[in-house]
Amino acid sequence: MSGVETATHKLRKASEKLMYSITGHNWLGLYTLYIREVRRFLKVYTQTIIGPVVTTLLFLAVFNLSIGSAIKVVGDVSFIQFLVPGLVMMAIVQNAFANTSSSMMISKIQGNIVDTLMPPFTAHELTFAMAFGGVTRGVAVGIVVTSVTALFAPVEIFHLGYIFYYAVGASMMLSLLGVIGGVWADKFDHIAGLTNFVVTPLSFLSGTFYSIHRLPESLQTVALFNPFFYMIDGFRYGFIGYSDAPLGLGMVVVAVVDVGLWVLCWWMFKTGYKLKA
Repeated sequence: MSGVETATHKLRKASEKLMYSITGHNWLGLYTLYIREVRRFLKVYTQTIIGPVVTTLLFLAVFNLSIGSAIKVVGDVSFIQFLVPGLVMMAIVQNAFANTSSSMMISKIQGNIVDTLMPPFTAHELTFAMAFGGVTRGVAVGIVVTSVTALFAPVEIFHLGYIFYYAVGASMMLSLLGVIGGVWADKFDHIAGLTNFVVTPLSFLSGTFYSIHRLPESLQTVALFNPFFYMIDGFRYGFIGYSDAPLGLGMVVVAVVDVGLWVLCWWMFKTGYKLKA
């Protein structure tokens, strides 16, 4: 290393320490960890971005062919217009969850989780970087899936603000759940169980493919206790202007669940739950 490079390196390290001492936050480390999480899924974009597009198109074809002829209209829109936002949201949440849960599990199994825990991160910084890595993947998948689906089905935007709020809020919810699952799980079978018995059922039973008004009244009440219902319902409203539940209630539910999951993630990192010997 030349003298100029050495001086530059020392100056950068000094500026980092000064910034940390002034703000109390490891901004460079936070950015680096976030970028690591983003690059993880971009390196295998055929699995993380293109794969969900193919899956969504298959769902769209199957449900449109099997149900579209029987249910022509939902509310004031065609069944396929009603279906598309639900499929997009399902792709968003599944990929947000997969990003953080796989990252945590791989780090634990390979034994390099220490590389994440040793730097001077606070519990909030670890939670932020990991969660927003998943949010980025979820939103990226949502944009790509929506763009490609628009080539095969009518897609209109009724209210961009609701689309953004629920896309980010839902991605955050499943990213945080993925972090919690990754910390809690001891092996990939545990993550598979969480996916098969929690994430997938809540996704499929949340009104993704139907309006809950078609359910018996007792089941409608049950659906209202599913947070996935609110994020899909609000997201759908952003596209077609139709919702099954009050939008304000949905926004509050998503925000409250996100805060609750964030606090749990913070506690896990703060205490070193299943992370420190």
